[in-house]
Amino acid sequence: MILVERSAHVMAPMEAVWDVVQRAEQLPAWLAGVRAAEVLSGEGFGRRQLVQAGRGAAHEAEVIAYQEPTLIGWRERAKGAGARAEARTEIYVQLTADEEEGGTIVRLIVVRWPAGPVKAALLRLGLRRVGADLEDSLARLTDLAAVG
Repeated sequence: MILVERSAHVMAPMEAVWDVVQRAEQLPAWLAGVRAAEVLSGEGFGRRQLVQAGRGAAHEAEVIAYQEPTLIGWRERAKGAGARAEARTEIYVQLTADEEEGGTIVRLIVVRWPAGPVKAALLRLGLRRVGADLEDSLARLTDLAAVG
């Protein structure tokens, strides 16, 4: 298992941030590496969605954590030819109201279970990029929530 997390302060009310992060169709606007996303079925906990990465890979995802307006998390599994069922990624977005400064503290967490030791070694080599992608995602989310 490989875990990467980043957090940022967003100068927007928690409800405004929640409105962005809990909507699948908003993922491409703020989550780095996502080209398209659509809801396949359901709402809230158990919702199924299809997430397409910028590199063309499609992942079926299921919402596995949902506590409005503070937490959403989903599990992605690769879909398509050559996909390895044991490889999976979980993404969590945790929101906390900042009582002192106002706004919202956003924590992004990515947990990956690579398909085998070679993939794990390659993923560890790319940890810096994953962290940079999370930081980019937080900056984009900050802009979206502040406007929205």
